[in-house]
Amino acid sequence: MHIARLDGIRLHFRIDGDPSGAPVVFSNSLGTDLRLWDKVLPLLPRGLRFIRYDMRGHGLSEVTPAPYGMGVLVSDVEKLMEHLGVQNAIFVGLSIGGMIAQGLAAKRLDLVRALVLSNTGAKIGTREMWQDRIDGVRAGGIESLADATMQRWFSAPFRETDEFTGWRNMLVAQPVEGYTGCSAAIAGTDFMTTTAALRLPTLGIAGSEDGSTPPDLVKEMVDLVPGSEFALIRGAGHLPCVEKPEEYARILSDFLVRQGHASA
Repeated sequence: MHIARLDGIRLHFRIDGDPSGAPVVFSNSLGTDLRLWDKVLPLLPRGLRFIRYDMRGHGLSEVTPAPYGMGVLVSDVEKLMEHLGVQNAIFVGLSIGGMIAQGLAAKRLDLVRALVLSNTGAKIGTREMWQDRIDGVRAGGIESLADATMQRWFSAPFRETDEFTGWRNMLVAQPVEGYTGCSAAIAGTDFMTTTAALRLPTLGIAGSEDGSTPPDLVKEMVDLVPGSEFALIRGAGHLPCVEKPEEYARILSDFLVRQGHASA
């Protein structure tokens, strides 16, 4: 277990692959931890340095009082990358992780050379929607919205598998303060103008059955970046790296090779 003591936060992180390889940083979704990427990493090209972390208030990272601002979440991973001496990384972010990726690229192009924006948007939902969710969690815990969340996250066939239970358990095990804190960060974020100003290689990935960030939302976001690419994974929901890891890894691997970050 590795804990980085940063300015104002202790973050749990993990490094896999080649310690001296080109860096690929992964940022996970609201209500999950760094295990989100477990099935994908072994399928990616060898010789890379894979860095994962639990965002503030999630997994084994420190929980601080809610609400959080998106700028704080961006600053957290910025400090982590500096702590680890990481520059020119390809940054892979899913859902809120993809919003963090957009914010980091706008702030620190020295840290990020290319983006993979998975199942995310420049703006997700409305302030009112997120406030209703925060209020619901405060009143009834994460369990109160778990079933509705699972409907949006996973396709119907996956919800019949034994593995599905583990992802539901992961969601409800997250700290309420962390979940509501990050929900507030999403509620307050509109990166439409910010992302439209980005000029770096960008790949968008969507799941056809995603009820949280539908394919049209993902496509609208990546189209803001000139020259961007878009991939749709059919039969997968909000977490295609879980439901379709082989296809997800193939799409990601091809992008890494095209960016010269990995060998074919």
